[in-house]
Amino acid sequence: MQTLTFLGFAQKILEEAGKPLTSDEIWRAGEAKGYTNLLHSGGKTPWATLGAQLYVSVRDKKDSPFVKMGSRPSVFFLKHLMKGSEQEYLNKLEVTQPPVPKKPAFLEKELHPFLAQFAYFFLKAHTKTIQHSKSDKKEYGEWVHPDMVGCYFPLEDWKPEVIEFGSALGNVAVKLFSFEIKRELNFGNLRESFFQTVSNSSWAHEGFLAAADISTNEEFQSELRRLSISFGIGVIRLNLNDPNSSETIYPPRSKEYLDWDTINKLTMNPDFRDFLKRVKTDISSKEIRREKYDKVLEVDELVKLIK
Repeated sequence: MQTLTFLGFAQKILEEAGKPLTSDEIWRAGEAKGYTNLLHSGGKTPWATLGAQLYVSVRDKKDSPFVKMGSRPSVFFLKHLMKGSEQEYLNKLEVTQPPVPKKPAFLEKELHPFLAQFAYFFLKAHTKTIQHSKSDKKEYGEWVHPDMVGCYFPLEDWKPEVIEFGSALGNVAVKLFSFEIKRELNFGNLRESFFQTVSNSSWAHEGFLAAADISTNEEFQSELRRLSISFGIGVIRLNLNDPNSSETIYPPRSKEYLDWDTINKLTMNPDFRDFLKRVKTDISSKEIRREKYDKVLEVDELVKLIK
């Protein structure tokens, strides 16, 4: 069977279309024609890979057959199909701006069970939802509280003798997580969402920004990747149709030490206080009381929540 590289795939679509297209439009056109089945790729986000490879080809290869024009959205075309100079041709283009996306039909709070399921199976973490309405944030500014917190216990992975030895040394190797949840991530809310996450997760070993609808625009992905690497924040894509396919698209940078001053401030919230007490009790008893944390639903139950 014939196979295509990502750039060969894009070139084939642009040849047939005869007009500039965004990377998303190239991908959708290829899906409609069944060409995506010819791609040799095992990645989970091939549309993002397509956009990244187009961008790199234009930027780094002098002999690239592609040219990038405009921004937000950027469109790609084939050099040999252009008429006149690039700028003259660009001025004649009628690039249709994508319609303003509709707000997702689901609420942000409806994503909490999806994240609880992801954290439990992929991070081995037990989570606790933090209700912001239960505490007064005026003293510490606008952004203080994470949407969810979580803890990884070694109790289920380590032998009892190792846990007891670690306790004697004052190091049980728990890992604390902080999560910020958004329905969607795009250029319109990226910076505010990201720096809210940075502010609300400084206390934990690892901080994450999770969303269900994350733009695949290559420039957006480039900026998201840059912010993730710069500030050590992980990014989780929640898949509402197939929760088992949710994934960490950019990993966090783990911190060795906790920010105790911020943890102390967060205890203004009773949910967070209860979380700390629960973790301490479970470590002391060497038994995790799962019913005291967010409930982990089965996949079919999760899907029904949105549908």
